Amino acid sequence: MLNVLFPKICAVCKEPLLKGQEVLCAECIHSLPLTLFHKTGSEMLKNKFYGRFLAQNATALINFQKRGITQELLHNLKYRGKKEISSFFGKWLGAELAEIPAYREIDLVIPVPLHKQKLKKRGYNQVEGFGKEIAAALNIPYKDDILIKVSKTGSQVFKTRMLRFEAEEVFTVQNLEQINNKHVLLVDDIITTGATLEKCALQLLKAENVKISIATIATT
Repeated sequence: MLNVLFPKICAVCKEPLLKGQEVLCAECIHSLPLTLFHKTGSEMLKNKFYGRFLAQNATALINFQKRGITQELLHNLKYRGKKEISSFFGKWLGAELAEIPAYREIDLVIPVPLHKQKLKKRGYNQVEGFGKEIAAALNIPYKDDILIKVSKTGSQVFKTRMLRFEAEEVFTVQNLEQINNKHVLLVDDIITTGATLEKCALQLLKAENVKISIATIATT
């Protein structure tokens, strides 16, 4: 009855979803610009971190298109309370990564954290559902108590890599012994210059014999 009175609608085109559909309709799913990095073995995203830190693997599910379907999705996720989008993409990518030997070697998933003030204001970390679903697909722990953001910044999307790295965006780590000798999958919603992920990775690499891989919903 609720579905009749309040039908679920597509997060992009706003058309009613059919039975069995979640978040996106079939037409919008087929319109997504998939990267296929993890399926083709492309190191394009991994190479963004060359000379900065060693990423074992790096992938993103979709290419970001300004004023396109991916921008609408990420804005709905980050600014309009549509946190189910995060879990939707986590289930999708998690299922694909579970079929790839290199990603089955990962021991735990860690999200890029929000500052506590931004978390309180937004009410959720937009990458939480994404990370939790990937962890579930890989049958490994999801840990959000290791990497901590200790300074608050505004949007980083349109800053250059240098400006982003120099911005007052500071991360720290606690309970670091939990990732000694572990292969960590660091997850975020979008990668642009890679500066935020670089800062997070450098903190995690303070642990003993730790390896870092990267997965995001989107990439520019």
